[in-house]
Amino acid sequence: MQYLYLIRVHQWVKNTFIFIPAFFAGTILQKHNLILLIQGFFCFCLIASSIYIINDYRDIEVDKLHPTKKNRPLASGKVKASVALIIMVVFALTSLAWSYILMPEFAFFILLYLVINAAYSFGMKNISLVDIFMVSSGFLIRTLAGGHLIDVFVSQWLVVMVFLLSLFMAFAKRRDDLVLAEKSGKEVLRKSSRLYTVEYINVCLSLISGVIMVSYIMYTISDDVVTRIGENYLYVTSLFVFAGLLRYLQITLVQNDSGSPTKVLLTDRFIQVVIAGWILTFFITLYA
Repeated sequence: MQYLYLIRVHQWVKNTFIFIPAFFAGTILQKHNLILLIQGFFCFCLIASSIYIINDYRDIEVDKLHPTKKNRPLASGKVKASVALIIMVVFALTSLAWSYILMPEFAFFILLYLVINAAYSFGMKNISLVDIFMVSSGFLIRTLAGGHLIDVFVSQWLVVMVFLLSLFMAFAKRRDDLVLAEKSGKEVLRKSSRLYTVEYINVCLSLISGVIMVSYIMYTISDDVVTRIGENYLYVTSLFVFAGLLRYLQITLVQNDSGSPTKVLLTDRFIQVVIAGWILTFFITLYA
């Protein structure tokens, strides 16, 4: 169980962003595309797990002071650092080799993801705002890689929405770090967080969520999307997007419990129902 926690299997859900271009393009049910995307998904899972290990290894001493991160396998001493580093190397090399076999260009996205996140772990995460944008870039890289892997055009609308959504979640997580620091009575543990305040992040979350909503509506009623789909009722799905964002804001601002987007996704019934409703409505519009 500790090794599953070490490689953060529960975080692999983030790599489903690789399927987004195919879903929006209406080609996700094509067998060839699905097989390629599933393999690409696991390539990102392996490289992401290797990054998690690097980050945990470098933050062992800091994590020991954190109220929740102190329970991580390396910080708690339940997994030896030498073993973790071996797993990291094996995962990284396997991901790079596998992705190159799938498509050399796809391997570039895996390598880019590795480089950006390694830079993040080795110091860039200590620079405020830069840390937020670097975390968000990971979701965008997954999305672009998924489109490239199956030769599907990723529209500017999709790029904007994915990046804004990832920014939204990254700011929410930083807010949770500040709240935890206040509750524990300790100083902010992450250096970049010294230039964040709860009030500042609240403003950022409100601003970004508003832009996401407008961007999504503009996407659903854009001429190219309506022409491609042959339907002009896609805007109905915006109801689920609004409900999901408002619920996430409620979890963040009212419940002060937005530390892990993955945790929210896996535990909050309202969010799960909203996502299921959005997928079903979108699926019927695109594939029925």
